[in-house]
Amino acid sequence: MENNLSDSFPQDPAAPESGLAARPADQAAAPFTPRADFSVLTASAEAIRRELGKVIVGQHELVELLLTAILADGHVLLEGVPGVAKTLTAKLLARTLNVPFSRLQFTPDLMPSDVLGTSIFRPNKGDFEFRPGPIFASVVLIDEINRAPAKTQSALFEVMEERHITQDGTTYAMQEPFLVLATQNPIEQEGTYRLPEAQLDRFLFKIHIGYPTTEEEVAILQGHHAGFGGTPLEVVQPVLTAAQIAGLRQLVRRQHVEPKLLEYIAKLVGQTRAHKSLYLGASPRASLALLNGAKALAALRGRDFVTPEDVQYLAPAVLRHRILLTPEREMEGTTTDDVVKQIIQAVEVPR
Repeated sequence: MENNLSDSFPQDPAAPESGLAARPADQAAAPFTPRADFSVLTASAEAIRRELGKVIVGQHELVELLLTAILADGHVLLEGVPGVAKTLTAKLLARTLNVPFSRLQFTPDLMPSDVLGTSIFRPNKGDFEFRPGPIFASVVLIDEINRAPAKTQSALFEVMEERHITQDGTTYAMQEPFLVLATQNPIEQEGTYRLPEAQLDRFLFKIHIGYPTTEEEVAILQGHHAGFGGTPLEVVQPVLTAAQIAGLRQLVRRQHVEPKLLEYIAKLVGQTRAHKSLYLGASPRASLALLNGAKALAALRGRDFVTPEDVQYLAPAVLRHRILLTPEREMEGTTTDDVVKQIIQAVEVPR
């Protein structure tokens, strides 16, 4: 089926190669009244990009997806080979947000209490006091998340989804915002554990980070040589506070979404459950992730409405970790991204 984007969705002049048709002449003549003002949001996003650009070369798509995740209030799994700045990008992003930050290095001997915290007996008072673990931060960087065993992985289930933990019958809420950025290496499998599907489903995006282009690598070498090998993290300055992030998220939630787009999202996710190449389809949580992500992406691009292109752009990052290939397709070398692309091509775009 021909996959043409709808004429009913307004043109986004800022999006490259959007493929969206212009408005009809009668609509173009009428003044368009914005539903929300995203000038502060786009200015803040551009300031974060500038701060990250002081150290990070390239990785424009990665930065856009990370900003989208922050606005959509979702966690991110970063996957890439060693040395492509997964950890560095996460650390620098945390520096641009004036919020508490912590870093966890997952290892096979890590215990749940090392993540969540533990209760300490106080002899002078004759009771126990809860000592919060490193998970109690606004931005939590988990390095090599697939190196911890299932017992420790399960400690993240409640906190990632419900934004609180339960310890000794008492519930402790996370402060807002709460964002988990996790990295993993897809190549080295020795000493690693497969992440449970239920845990993967709690990540809004799974982002693949590839190698830089030749030009970008030359720029990396030039910066490294000029700085005598140092990485000046202190040059990156905070841009947003917790209160400002909360305000921008409220603005994003009020984004306009056509009913036809909601049906489009449901059909895309529904196709993953019927596709012959897939053993496991995506859950309704994927539909919610597509919706929330598309609203945030549209706002980042300065629009107060969501288009089918926003949904299509985010579909691979939202779906790739939520679906499983059949053994036959996996042996043939098919990837989940290939299947997502087929589904996008097969589902009719709303008109």
